Amino acid sequence: MATQHASVKTLLLTGKQVKKLLDMKDVLGAVENAFKHKGLGKVQMPPKVYLFYEKFDGDLRTMPSYVEDMDVSAVKIVNVHPQNAKNYGMRTVMATLVLINPHTGAPLAVMDATHVTDMRTGGASAIASKYLARPNPKVLGIIGAGNQARTQLLALLTQFGRFDEVKVYDLYPEKAKALVREFRRHYKDRVGKFAVAKDAKAAVVDSDIVVTCTSSRGPIVMDEWVKDGTHINCIGADAPGKQEMDPKVLKRARLVIDDWEQASHSGEINVPLSKGELTKADVNAEIGEVVAGLKPGREDDKQVTVFCSTGLAVQDALTAKIAYDHAVEQKVGRSMQIVL
Repeated sequence: MATQHASVKTLLLTGKQVKKLLDMKDVLGAVENAFKHKGLGKVQMPPKVYLFYEKFDGDLRTMPSYVEDMDVSAVKIVNVHPQNAKNYGMRTVMATLVLINPHTGAPLAVMDATHVTDMRTGGASAIASKYLARPNPKVLGIIGAGNQARTQLLALLTQFGRFDEVKVYDLYPEKAKALVREFRRHYKDRVGKFAVAKDAKAAVVDSDIVVTCTSSRGPIVMDEWVKDGTHINCIGADAPGKQEMDPKVLKRARLVIDDWEQASHSGEINVPLSKGELTKADVNAEIGEVVAGLKPGREDDKQVTVFCSTGLAVQDALTAKIAYDHAVEQKVGRSMQIVL
């Protein structure tokens, strides 16, 4: 006699649906929670596993995680293909996430996680800035005018309320100009002035917070440009060989990373570590330790602080759980029996 199994329903959520379900204020809470749980050692999160598609100039990462005392678990698959926009009219970064029921192992949801990735990455910078930047920052410099720049500004505005000036630099001036026009339309009530920076130096000099979100493989922010008290969020270095900072900045700063294994392998510190320009002793803390109160963040107004973000799978899991919960409440998405 055949065994009868209960039907397992999985919620399918598209990118457009996820976009409507996520609010940045909620995401900041999820990211801060993710950092805190990691800092307290209450998560399972193996380092990202990479596949490199060298002949296509791309890679793919898998990111599993489990936040134990919240019973939230997920696996994200995310690619980075820098030539996509130019060659195929597609996004550089795309992601899919499976939210798992840890009680049974059944898939609760399968969702487009591209927006989840954008939102939680912006959220990571905002939460790091909460603990590491000086209070009431006035000037923000953004280097790199891609998709990530949008959620970086949204997250930082959600955290701090307003800026007197936002400067944007990109290797392609037209991209920077287009993004500044877009920012003016959306945020003119919360930003005093938007400007296209003529070069990376102009974006950095006199900024209270600097965000780098490029795919650079060499330093683009020089130590002599960085004034005392600046906080820098390094977002772009997310694979071996990528680098955005002059190593002298990292040596000079209070240096905070999100995860040692990931950061040393593929984050901003990976290149200077491999060259002997930096050692593990130069890393002052993981952001989870700072959020959990185990280690200090900024210690004085003159200190330069740097946050190196590689992206944590637990950030994705908790952000995706928000999208799922809202979808269930609002009856959004399509429920299907994928698993027999």
